[in-house]
Amino acid sequence: MGRLDSRFVGIDKLSVTEAPEFDPSFSAIIPPYTAMLNQYVRAELNYETDTLYEILSFNVNTNWQWDQGKFQDTSEALRQALAKNPYMRVFLALGYYDLATPHFAAEYTLSHLDLDATQRSNFQLAYYEAGHMLYLDVKSLAKFRAETHEFINSALKPS
Repeated sequence: MGRLDSRFVGIDKLSVTEAPEFDPSFSAIIPPYTAMLNQYVRAELNYETDTLYEILSFNVNTNWQWDQGKFQDTSEALRQALAKNPYMRVFLALGYYDLATPHFAAEYTLSHLDLDATQRSNFQLAYYEAGHMLYLDVKSLAKFRAETHEFINSALKPS
């Protein structure tokens, strides 16, 4: 089952293992996405380079200061940002089939932020029949565009 989108399924050599042999969502999404981006950068932007473009590369991740073996947690930074700016609004786009950042995990995190009750309305959650990259689904992309447009416009209105 795919991590980015659980609707993608694959067949492992062994059906029961500790970890899958490969991620079928990566196999389906990454090659066309990489080809499209390389074509856009070279043909539309006229940018030429011999540097290999890597998507979701662990070579890139080695420069990040990850706490290996632990989930990354930015919830305290978000709580502090909201405490410092009570007018800040947050839009969360959640794909039902996203196992990389599951929507229940986001809901759980929000419910445990220790926010002041007046700040709960600063969040807008939107759900999509998609995976992590919700723009890959045409209907979800249209819905996302409409909802983010409405969110931005409502944020710009004086209260």
